[in-house]
Amino acid sequence: MSVSAGLRYAELASELHRQGWALEAMASLPHISAAGAISTGTHGSGDATGTLSSAVRAVELVGPDGELRRLERGDVDFDGSVVAVGALGILARITLDLVPTYNIHQDIYLDLRWDSVYGNFDALTSAAYSVSMFTRWNEAGVYQAWLKAKSDTAPSDLFGAQPGTETQHMLDGAAVEGVTQQLGVPGPWHERLPHFRASHNPSRGDELQSEYFLPRENALEGMDAMRSLASQMAGVIQTSEIRSMRSDDLWLSGAYGRDTVAFHFTWVGDTDAVYALLPAMEELLLPLGARPHWGKCFVAERESLAPLYSRWDDFMVLRSRIDPEAKFANAWTQRVFG
Repeated sequence: MSVSAGLRYAELASELHRQGWALEAMASLPHISAAGAISTGTHGSGDATGTLSSAVRAVELVGPDGELRRLERGDVDFDGSVVAVGALGILARITLDLVPTYNIHQDIYLDLRWDSVYGNFDALTSAAYSVSMFTRWNEAGVYQAWLKAKSDTAPSDLFGAQPGTETQHMLDGAAVEGVTQQLGVPGPWHERLPHFRASHNPSRGDELQSEYFLPRENALEGMDAMRSLASQMAGVIQTSEIRSMRSDDLWLSGAYGRDTVAFHFTWVGDTDAVYALLPAMEELLLPLGARPHWGKCFVAERESLAPLYSRWDDFMVLRSRIDPEAKFANAWTQRVFG
């Protein structure tokens, strides 16, 4: 299916389902546009599930000369042009891979201890079609695990964590009316895979976010690193989410070339406090191969970012060829790409 890149996933998914089709994945927020999500490598969750960008079969971009350029999967420049953060042109239209529509049920498990997470990590991330583990990196461990499954049943316990008996929000004191249906009630994929209902404001609204994509083999070491910063995060962090995804072939994707575990951070809306914390986090995470989410808060610059992407230089060549006068450059691209 080919759609306008400005379409929100909420509207896209609803129409796909009406026609009997579905996407493999959804982000936690259905409020986001296809263009923004795809250009930044945004994702859902699941060991066998790719990023939203990996479902793209073709893109149509308005280049610096005003001409429309179409690239299809398999074309020479395609893998460098999907996750491109707007640096190659204005994403106007996308064509997506589809699958037949399906149902999902969502169950929440409470109070998963750190020793259970470390000892059963692979089994945890593969325990359902989509798995999200919420923590604040303190000794409470994973206080909620959200399992979204296609199967008819849910486990009676999750490595010691017990199923919730009432609807949960991952943020303390937030209104549960804003989250998607839980308690094992099956429903259409687009009403279960996101965490938040399209009809409500997502999360709390007044917040900042960061996210880092680690090679799966370094996930446990990354967890150790974040736990060592728990006391520094206290008062700034609202929640953090651990999710997994399969590798893809898109040059600037956080999952390029490797199965990936992402650490997502939802911060309070205090810009100074968040940016004061990020250098210490990146000092620990980037040496483990962590790539920052392009659409969220990070402080790394070109010198630190380039070694994390094996096709970085190829993207720079592509960018210079497509936009030799740097018409799509700005202060952000200057910091990140030079």
